[in-house]
Amino acid sequence: MVTLAELGIVREVRQDGDGVVVTITPTYSGCPAMESIRADIGTALRRAGFGTVEVRTVLSPAWTTDWISETGRRKLAEAGIAPPGAAPRRGAGPIPLTLTPRSSAVRCPRCGSAETEAIAAFGATACRELRRCPDCREPFEHMKEI
Repeated sequence: MVTLAELGIVREVRQDGDGVVVTITPTYSGCPAMESIRADIGTALRRAGFGTVEVRTVLSPAWTTDWISETGRRKLAEAGIAPPGAAPRRGAGPIPLTLTPRSSAVRCPRCGSAETEAIAAFGATACRELRRCPDCREPFEHMKEI
């Protein structure tokens, strides 16, 4: 549905002789999919004829949903997942703890209504939440802003 490049996970691809070096940044440091992502990248590049494949993981700067391309956002919406809005801006230093729920208007990816409501803080993964649209009455997932 959405490529790793469209999600902003692939940071750099560099050919090195008969091999290739790919630099990736996980969506969060404990992402359980990273081993599969590394393996899939290696398999695809070896099938494409590269002799050596190195997949490097870089954690800084940390991934943000702002790195998702416009094409990736469109594909998420077409698949029924509301794409994230702009990620919150944070300065250097500690991140303050807030105990109030964040408020954000999330448009329904099916009908476009802005009057949606949160059902559950987590969807299929920790980076998504479950929402419902009262207009078209359909549930959907929203990729959280990170």
